[in-house]
Amino acid sequence: MLNSKFIGLSVMMFLQFFVWGAWYVTVGNFMAAHGMEDQIGWAYTVAPIAAIISPFFLGFIADRYFATERVLGVLHLLGAVAMFAAPTTATISSTAFLFTLLLHVLCYMPTLGLTNTLAFQNIDDQEKQFPIIRVFGTIGWIVANLTVSYVLGADTSATMFYVTATAGVVLGIFSFSLPHTPPPSAGKAVTFGEIAGLDALSMMKERSFLVFILGSFLICIPLAAYYAFAPVFVGDIGFSKPGTWMPLGQGSEILFMLLMPFFFSRLGVKWMLFVGMAAWVIRYGLFAGGAAIGGDLAYPMVILGILLHGICYDFFFVTGFIYTDKKCPKNIRAQAQGFLVLVTQGLGLGIGAPMMQTLKSSLTTDGVTNWQMLWLVPCIASGVVMILFGILFNDKVDASDDETGYGTEDAPATEPTH
Repeated sequence: MLNSKFIGLSVMMFLQFFVWGAWYVTVGNFMAAHGMEDQIGWAYTVAPIAAIISPFFLGFIADRYFATERVLGVLHLLGAVAMFAAPTTATISSTAFLFTLLLHVLCYMPTLGLTNTLAFQNIDDQEKQFPIIRVFGTIGWIVANLTVSYVLGADTSATMFYVTATAGVVLGIFSFSLPHTPPPSAGKAVTFGEIAGLDALSMMKERSFLVFILGSFLICIPLAAYYAFAPVFVGDIGFSKPGTWMPLGQGSEILFMLLMPFFFSRLGVKWMLFVGMAAWVIRYGLFAGGAAIGGDLAYPMVILGILLHGICYDFFFVTGFIYTDKKCPKNIRAQAQGFLVLVTQGLGLGIGAPMMQTLKSSLTTDGVTNWQMLWLVPCIASGVVMILFGILFNDKVDASDDETGYGTEDAPATEPTH
């Protein structure tokens, strides 16, 4: 298993998520320290915008005209240029800074699908080898957080962008050494429906799938609060180097990823999704409680909320991709996965980020945020969605229902935010 190709793909995945993790967790802290606190929500809107646009790029360019590793390399090099420019644009205006972030994620978001494509097309046993390769991505995210926050102490400085850009250059150059992977659909005709995933809309005729899609969309709106403001909250209530604490969530993600087959076989799709939603409700409740109590007693509550990330992410997002793969006919599975990404990462988080920013602005007076209420609102909203989902969703799809299994040739086009 540990041949040069496997090692190369693992290094690729490590660097892929290092690039993302080096800035995404702490950019809110940087903006708060540079007079852009009221624009933080918009910084977490640029990735959803790119998640909506990127399938068009993947459909028309990467899948049909150029080798995957070359597209990956060029995109990371271009994304690195944007990140090198970010500190300068931040001194010009918040608009210029946000536009620079948008340019970066427009280059970055398609690479999530490209790295999956490279991995799946260049390994022999997807179900056994891909999880090991993918774990290096989570490790890369953790190392990036620790490098920026703990090693460099750069939670609020422009250094995070230089670290991101440097890693992007390294990965961009390294990509050209990856296994040659020709465009899989070269010469094939393409329709707008295939690229946008519109053919998957036919699945919405089934009540269970409709409830799943609507529930996934609605739950992602309050979820945006965590991605945008958790690092800011952690620093605001007294944690030093907040970027050092956030990787605890990714550590639990690795653990629960390994435990997923055990829980999946016993709980099934509905209760895996329900437990994932419940974990978000509990997390926000812990954050609200920690904010209300304050002092040293708040720390264990906040840490426990961060540690719930493994359940929040794996049980909800990963189970959602598994359910979609098993529920949909084979000929539209890839489209359905892309449609799910658009609904959750694109529309859900895209709507949620500015809504949560508006909420935070309304709860901030003289630079002091009412964190208890900020977390209580998404807690209640997530709880309502969870209850409605539990009542309305009823589908018996489980791990044994599909003869092809999951995680093979029909991989998700992109992956959700950690």
